[in-house]
Amino acid sequence: MFSKPRIKAYLYLTLVAFIWGLAGPVIKYTLGGISSLPFLTYRFAISSIVALISFNFIAKRKLNTKEWFIVIIYSLFASTFSLYFLFIGLEKTTMLDTALITTFNPLLIAVAGFLVFKDKITSREKVGIALALIGTVIAIIQPLIENENSIRLQGNIYVVLYLLTNTIAAILAKKLTKLDIAPLFITNFSFIIGFLSLLPLSIYQNVNLISIISHLELRYHLGVLFMALISGNLAYTLWVKGQKSIEISEASLFSYLQPIFSTPLAILWLKEETSKTFFLGALFIIIGVIIAETKKRRITD
Repeated sequence: MFSKPRIKAYLYLTLVAFIWGLAGPVIKYTLGGISSLPFLTYRFAISSIVALISFNFIAKRKLNTKEWFIVIIYSLFASTFSLYFLFIGLEKTTMLDTALITTFNPLLIAVAGFLVFKDKITSREKVGIALALIGTVIAIIQPLIENENSIRLQGNIYVVLYLLTNTIAAILAKKLTKLDIAPLFITNFSFIIGFLSLLPLSIYQNVNLISIISHLELRYHLGVLFMALISGNLAYTLWVKGQKSIEISEASLFSYLQPIFSTPLAILWLKEETSKTFFLGALFIIIGVIIAETKKRRITD
């Protein structure tokens, strides 16, 4: 029998996987009414307001200069760079491509852990990672295989940049856990850094930024609100709570649930179409993930 804290953690992380599974299609849909940079700036503005309020309820200590530096660098990679690349990528490519490529993220983080922290990777995991990497490459170059325009390929490359910056953020997050800084403080602070760092660029590219936001249709406002409050503040809070009672390696398994929610929405809601190349890439990734993660799960148990 699982303990109550562990069951609660599973529920939290399943809900987070559901929310973040919906997030991709919501972003893709909302980009139909507002371009990526104003969208992301607007999203961070809302999340930042909630973050400032939440600071009154989060236990935090005074940070030294070195700690502030690491927190700020983490925030830039976790919010500014990674989400900027993701939003631009989704603006140019399909949700289905994005779902396939991002499935490789936990395995990429495992590789980074091996390179940076000397975490152990078994021979079985290496085989799984290699197969999943082949599937990811197939997903990335799918537009070339199917003789499509280069814009979709550009989008896929931006999604890869999202994976790389998100992996760097994960490495920095692991370093921050050793400094005894409240995870909720770090997460909410990253929203503020995201807003402050993107606002000047957004104003530079969109002089009428306020007008763009104020004239947005209600359905697109709702998309931004979902990303800010539900996929942002709420999901990250649940994610932090969920990780408290189980191992990090076990928590990462829940990210594989996200395509289960995002893929049907991409097909049914966004009307995207699959192809033989898509299924080939998906097959390699699924087999690779199963090989890599089943052994890890057995060791964890």
